[in-house]
Amino acid sequence: MTDGVPRILALWSAPRCRSTAFFRMMLERGDFRVVHEPFSNLAEFGEVSVAGTTVSSEPAVLARLRELGNAGAVFFKDTTDESYPAVLADAAFLAEDAVHAFLIRSPRETIASYFRLNPEVRAEQIGFGHQLELFEAVRAATGRPPFVMDAERLLTDPTAVIAAFCAAVGIEFRPAALTWQPGHREEWGPSQRWHEEVSRTSGFGAVRPARTAEALIAGNPRLVAILADQQPFYERLLEHAWRPAGDPADEIAGLCR
Repeated sequence: MTDGVPRILALWSAPRCRSTAFFRMMLERGDFRVVHEPFSNLAEFGEVSVAGTTVSSEPAVLARLRELGNAGAVFFKDTTDESYPAVLADAAFLAEDAVHAFLIRSPRETIASYFRLNPEVRAEQIGFGHQLELFEAVRAATGRPPFVMDAERLLTDPTAVIAAFCAAVGIEFRPAALTWQPGHREEWGPSQRWHEEVSRTSGFGAVRPARTAEALIAGNPRLVAILADQQPFYERLLEHAWRPAGDPADEIAGLCR
């Protein structure tokens, strides 16, 4: 912590869970240096530029993030298409040097969105298994579950979700950051095509595809199998997702205990 603010603030998201919109909001705040997907870009391209420094290993990414954090508050978001062994093995990063939060979305929506960009998608690339692995590692290292957000609630009530996130991670809530100017960002680098949708937005909001995720998956046995594989991981994360006090889901959960 620096003056009560996390030196490093991390958002771990399964892919296609609106995490780029979240990144755009954090950029709009203006009080964090922002880093876009250093670990997944490293896995994809073999090296990655982290705030102007090119590194080629997970330990080097961790070292660079710590270096940035020592100079001022830094936020990064990453996706869990991959497993990140060096992160999982770094107890200090999990428990002390960074504050971690998680963003999830219905696997049906995630799979359909990923499939539209990469029809060869594999189950592990949907990322809920890797995300749960990180969640459990953070919980074990800190002794408490990290903050989890549901993307659907984020879209329908961004003010409440972001206010709760800010309170949970110890930063000021800045409502003005919930809107921004549309356009591409240089931080998205070689993965620009994955961020076309958010580049057209000026805030959090649902974009409904012409063909629903349910219909798309039901018509493709391979996607049905991917959904069956990923759903249990998602449901375990969903148990921890933030809900406002008095939410009907809390009452249902109580009846089921």
